[in-house]
This record gives sequence, C-alpha cells and structure tokens, in this order.
Amino acid sequence: MGRDLLASRELAWRLLVRDISAQYRQSLFGVLWAFLPPMITAAGLLVARNAGAVNIGETEIPYPAYVMFSMALWQTFVESLNGPIGAVGAAKPMLAKINFPREAIILAKLGEVFFNFGIKLILILGLFVWFQIPVPWSILLAPVALVHLVMLGTAIGLFLAPLGALYGDVSKAIPLIVSPWLLLTPVIYPVPKEGLFATVVNLNPVTPLLVTTRDLATSGMVTNPAGFWGVSGLAFGLLLIAWVWYRLAIPFVVERMSS
Repeated sequence: MGRDLLASRELAWRLLVRDISAQYRQSLFGVLWAFLPPMITAAGLLVARNAGAVNIGETEIPYPAYVMFSMALWQTFVESLNGPIGAVGAAKPMLAKINFPREAIILAKLGEVFFNFGIKLILILGLFVWFQIPVPWSILLAPVALVHLVMLGTAIGLFLAPLGALYGDVSKAIPLIVSPWLLLTPVIYPVPKEGLFATVVNLNPVTPLLVTTRDLATSGMVTNPAGFWGVSGLAFGLLLIAWVWYRLAIPFVVERMSS
C-alpha cells in the first residue's frame, strides 16, 4: 500500500491538473462556482434571520462571516465524501483497461478538494477584512483540523466508492443523507448547550472537527478538545480500514465491469 501510494504521485498530479482545467474550462462562471453556493446559502439565511423567521442565536463573529466560513467547511467535507465515489465512477474505463496504482484517482480528488477550499478561502479572508474580525495566532493550526475533517469524509467515501461504481443508487442516496446531516451540524447555528437536540448535534462526528477548525480560525479557544481528538482518532482508523477495503474491492469491481 505504501509503495503504491508513493508510485501514484505523478499520475495523481496529472489527473488533478486535467480535472481542474476541465472543471473550470467547461463552465460559464468558472471559479465563481466555488463562491456561489456558500454565498447564496448565507444570503438566504441572513434574510431569514433578519426577518425573524429563524432564531439562530448569537455567534462569536458577525453572522454573514460565520455562516459563510461554516458553509465552506461543510462543503469541503461533502466534497471529500463525494470525491472517491465520483473518482471511481469517472475512472471506470481506465480501471478496466489500464493497470496503475488505484490510489492515484483518490489523491487527485483530494487535491481538487483542497484547491476548491483555497478558492473559497479568498472570499472568507475578504469577509474577515470587511468585518474587521481579529485573527488569532491559532489560525496557523486550523489547516491541521481541516485535514482531519477531510480525512473523515474521505474514509466514508472510500467505503462507498466500490459500491457506487456498481450501483447508481449510492450516488443518488448521498444528497438524501447529506441534507438532513447538515441540519444536525452547527453550520448555520452555534453549538446548542442543552437539550436532546444538543445531545444529537454533539454525537454527530462532524461537529467537533468542523467546530474546532472554526474555533482555531476565529476565537482561538477550542471548545471541545476531547471530542476533536476522539473523532480524529476514529477518522484515522476508519481511513486505514477503508483504504484496505478499497484495495480489496476494486479488483472485483473491475471484474464485474469487464464481464
């Protein structure tokens, strides 16, 4: 596994450059698609909050910046989850005809996830400047927490990727799962303090990873370090298991596609 991972770097880089070029070349708005989803969501929530339609509660930073930053983190998690599923599905012809390290297509998608977040980061930095939000020194640690968030999404995606290559139901079911999952994650609201809903939100494995990334970039005070390290360890273990599962399952997937 280690040798194949190292051997896949050059191919992964070429696939990454190809995919990013194709993604923004064959689009009318280009890189604006990285900005539009969080901007539209944040605008709708801001209107609803100001109109009193929803009671969001007080946030540590101005709400437009809060929800925009949180939505960027959430979308990065979702992209890391969808990445392996989409990569294996798109690479079916190549998998059936060419023998190459299978990790290359996953690494290419991971690179695309971080590239897209880098574009969103430009908008986030602009909001921080606009609202004059002080930046703590702990922001230097925020990328570490972000990697853990992406690691969890990639682990789940790797588990589902072989099944998604064989059955289209997997890719259709993902939006049905992600939409309610968003509502159980403190993206558009602060972390609730008490009650049954607070318990459900805190049991959500995405919560400590996303909140810690946001805390390190905004307040500098990590509210749930134990939860963060616990879920990070879980994500790392799941990623290793998912990687083994992926390597064992892909030959059977290729055989099914070739038959």
